Amino acid sequence: MNTVNGGSAEKMTVDQKLELLRTKMKERGMDAYMVPTADFHESEYVGDHFKCRQFLTGFTGSAGIAVVTMKEACLWVDGRYFVQAAAELKGSCVKMMKMGQEGVPSVQEYLEENVPEGGCLGFDGRVVNALTGIDLEKRLKEKNARILCSDDLINEIWEDRPALSMEPAWALHEKYAGKTAEEKLKELRAEMKKEHTDMYVLTSLDDIAWLLNIRGNDIAYNPVVLSYVIVTEDKLYLFVNEEVLHGEAYPYMDNYHNIDMLKYLEDLGTEILPYDDIYKMATDITGHKILMEKQHINYALYNILKDKNELVDKMNPTSDAKAVKNKVEIENEKKAHIKDGVAVTRFIYWLKHHIGKERLTEMSVQDKLEEFRKEQEGYIEPSFATISAYGANAAMCHYSATKESDTVLEDHGFYLVDSGGQYYEGTTDITRTIALGELTEEEKEHFTLVLISMLRLKEVKFLYGCRGLSLDYVAREPFWSRGLNFDHGTGHGVGYLLNVHERPNGIRFRMVPERHDNGVLEAGMITSDEPGLYIEGSHGIRTENLILCVKDEKNQYGQFMKFEFLTFVPVDKDAVVKELMTERDIALFNAYHKEVFEKISPYMDDQEKEWLRKATAPI
Repeated sequence: MNTVNGGSAEKMTVDQKLELLRTKMKERGMDAYMVPTADFHESEYVGDHFKCRQFLTGFTGSAGIAVVTMKEACLWVDGRYFVQAAAELKGSCVKMMKMGQEGVPSVQEYLEENVPEGGCLGFDGRVVNALTGIDLEKRLKEKNARILCSDDLINEIWEDRPALSMEPAWALHEKYAGKTAEEKLKELRAEMKKEHTDMYVLTSLDDIAWLLNIRGNDIAYNPVVLSYVIVTEDKLYLFVNEEVLHGEAYPYMDNYHNIDMLKYLEDLGTEILPYDDIYKMATDITGHKILMEKQHINYALYNILKDKNELVDKMNPTSDAKAVKNKVEIENEKKAHIKDGVAVTRFIYWLKHHIGKERLTEMSVQDKLEEFRKEQEGYIEPSFATISAYGANAAMCHYSATKESDTVLEDHGFYLVDSGGQYYEGTTDITRTIALGELTEEEKEHFTLVLISMLRLKEVKFLYGCRGLSLDYVAREPFWSRGLNFDHGTGHGVGYLLNVHERPNGIRFRMVPERHDNGVLEAGMITSDEPGLYIEGSHGIRTENLILCVKDEKNQYGQFMKFEFLTFVPVDKDAVVKELMTERDIALFNAYHKEVFEKISPYMDDQEKEWLRKATAPI
C-alpha cells in the first residue's frame, strides 16, 4: 500500500504525490520524469486508466504535459486551458507553462536545458509517440544523457488506479458504413503495395475502428475498442481483450448490429490475439518493410521494431481514407444532423421559455439538452463532454461545469453550450451562444462578429488544392481588423460515428506540422466552422456549424470547391447588431435561417414551430 504520512494515495495532495514520485525517480537515477496526456495509442482523449497526468497534477483538461524534476514540477497547457489550469493548479507547487507564449520554452527545450550532463529522463514509452521520443533522444545525446522508458512510475504510486476498460465491441453494418471491411482492407493493401511495404502496424484506435467497421466504448464519447492491428499481404492480426467480443454494447435499434463478433472477425481472416501480445509478436518480427506512422505509434513499440526491420514513416493511409466520407456516410450524416438540429432547437426554445421562471444551472440545463437528444431515434451518446457555460465561465474555451462550479443561469448575459451526439448515422458537433436577457453593447458586437466570421467561412469558394491554412484568414479578418483574436483553431475534421476531432482536414493559421491537420480539403470531408471570442472575467461567445466540402464548378482554372452546411439550428437574433453586417452578411444569415426553418419545423409542435418561425424570420 502506497502511503504518505499515513494517508492513501487517492487522498494525497498534489505535493505529496510529487514527493512520492521523486522518491521513485531517485531509486532509478532519473533527473526528470515526463507524464503526457496519452494512452498506448496516442489518442486525443483517454480512458480513466490512462489519466496519469490528471492524477499527478490535479489538472482535469483534456490536453497537457507534466514534467517533474527534483527541483520543480511544470505543466504545459495550450491557450484553451490557461484560465482553467490557473484555477486548478492554485495552491499546489505545479507551475503552469503557457504553450506558444513568448519566453515559454517547449517541453523539449525545457528538458534539453534541465536534464543535466550525463543525466537521465524517464517516461513510460507506451504513452509517448515515437516522433517525440526520437526528438528527445537527439536533444539529450549532446549532453550524454540517456532515456529510461521502461517504467510506469505513476502506476507505482497510484494505488486505486482504474483497470483497463473492456467494454463490449460491436460491428457497424454496411448500411451505415457505406463500405465493407473487406473493401477497406483491399484498398489498404493496395496502398501498402504502392509504398513497397509488406506489413502495416496500426495502433490508432479510430483508424482501427474505421478499417474493421467495429465500434466500442473504451473511451468516453469516442466509440473505439482498445486494440492494435497488424496487416500483411494475406493476414490480419487483431490484438484485443477477447472478452470485449462477447455481449451487446447498446440496446440496438435494429437487427443489423446483432452480429457474432468472433465470427464476423474470423470471416475477415482475422487472427485474434491478447491485447498485450503486440509487444511479444513485435520482438519476433524481422526482415520486413513496415508501413507505420511515428506520430501515431508509441515509442516502446517503435524501439522493438526499428532494429530488425525497415520502417516507412507515413501518415496512416487509413486516416486519409477515413476523412473522405462516402455517399452513404454523407447521406446518413445529413439525417443525423436533422435529428440533432431538432433536439438542439427544442432545447433553445425550452431554455428561452424557462429562464427567469425557475432555478436553472449549467448542469441542469446540460442534462435537459441530453434529454432532448435521447428522444431522437438512433442516438447513442454525447460525442464529447458538453461545455455548458454561463457568463464569465464561457471565457474558458473548454470549461466543464462541476458540482463546485455549477453556476445559476440568470435572465441576462450569455449562455454558451458546445455539445454533440453520436448517432448510428454519424457524429455531430454544434455550439450556440444564447442571449438569456439584457446584453451589453460589447456583448452584442462580439456576438455579431462571431456570426459574421462563421457565415463568411462557410461561403468561401476556392480552387482544389487549398488547405485550411489558406482559408483561415476569411474567418479571422473581422476580428484582426479590430485588433481581436481567438486562441484556438477555426475548424477541425469530424469522424463518422467516431472521434469528434479527426485528421487531416483542419482550418487554422498557426500550423503544427506533426498534427497533420492541414491536409488538402477534399470533397466529402466534414469540418467544423467555429470562430469565437473570449473576454476573461466577462463573457465567451462561439458559434459552430459543421460544413461539408463539395465540388463546385470546373473551368479553365481548375476544379473549384465550396462548403455546405450540415448543421441546422437557429442563431440567436436577439444578440445581433445588424448595422455591423454587410448586405452580403445579412443575405447569408437570412438564407441560412430560411433553410433552418424548412428542415427543422416539420418536427416541431405548433408552439415550437411558431417560435421557430419568428426566430428564423429575416432581419
